[in-house]
Amino acid sequence: MPLSDPQVSRSRIHSRRIEIQGFIRDDGLLDLDARLTDQKDIDYPLASGVRKAGDPVHDLFVRVTVDRDFFILDAEASSEWVPYPDACGTIAPAYRRLVGLNLVRGFRRTVGEMFADVRGCAHLTELLASLPTAAIQAWATFVRDNADGDDKPFQLDRCHALETTTPTVMRYYPRWYRGSDQQLACRGAAPNRSGACFRI
Repeated sequence: MPLSDPQVSRSRIHSRRIEIQGFIRDDGLLDLDARLTDQKDIDYPLASGVRKAGDPVHDLFVRVTVDRDFFILDAEASSEWVPYPDACGTIAPAYRRLVGLNLVRGFRRTVGEMFADVRGCAHLTELLASLPTAAIQAWATFVRDNADGDDKPFQLDRCHALETTTPTVMRYYPRWYRGSDQQLACRGAAPNRSGACFRI
């Protein structure tokens, strides 16, 4: 469902776009190519000069190569548009320090500390925060969502809708459902106070 219509007339002044693409490589690894772009809808005076409306203020890139266990094996960063052309791009080599980190084991906290303040670029670091779930979605392309394996599906208990006590899990992942026996017996219906099942 889209957002509601604005109740007050307004004019757009700024756009930020974050795009992440996943590529399966011939060696079986995954590349994530991430991009962050900031643009103004009006001319924007910077200390380095006026940035014309529509020209990017930031156009930043990160690529990480990850294995199926979400370890980063290679990383690079680059900048196409920045506010301070002779300075901003010089931090890109620091992002090689991502190599060895795991995207699903404290990644956001680690990079927040590793590249805090003058140790990194605030916008590149912010772009990194989107990589964990993008990697999960990319690798999920090759996994049957409700396979009958021995391992609990990765997404269960990682989202409010997929807590293993919810009707959603009871309906789509009954094997992993951990709610009441009465709810399980109702299978997709809800028990009333007397224990009888009824559809909602």
